[in-house]
Amino acid sequence: MTTSRAALHGDRPGTGPTLPPGGQRRRLHLAGLPKPVARARAYTAEAVADWSWPTGGAGADDIVLLVAELVANAMLHAGGPVDLVLDASTSRLRIEVSDRSTDLPEPRRPHRPGLPGGHGLFIVERAATRWGAQPHTDGKTVWAEIDAHPPHPGD
Repeated sequence: MTTSRAALHGDRPGTGPTLPPGGQRRRLHLAGLPKPVARARAYTAEAVADWSWPTGGAGADDIVLLVAELVANAMLHAGGPVDLVLDASTSRLRIEVSDRSTDLPEPRRPHRPGLPGGHGLFIVERAATRWGAQPHTDGKTVWAEIDAHPPHPGD
């Protein structure tokens, strides 16, 4: 179920993320859906708009790009995504994409911008505050987190 921003806390521009106390977790089941990357992008754009998230750091377009890369990687390398989870709090957004493959992702080293392929995890590394992968009995979950207020250079 999707809850509108106004229903959560009312429209209060400039007050930061519009989340219920403790944040909010949303899940989109992607297994078997046509165009899962496009669906994940639209779902994410709606969620970050509902939440008025972020207040600093990565912009909404960067978040949507990050989700698209994680879902596309699941399509290309893991037999397709199963679920997308967005877990938002006032301090961070966690993105999780699960798939049925047990193969853990590895960024291509060194990154070679002039060659095709190998750019997805490079984008994830650049757009996320931190990322990783967790194996589980049904495959794995690749996750990325974005801090709402990242430290400034020199902090």
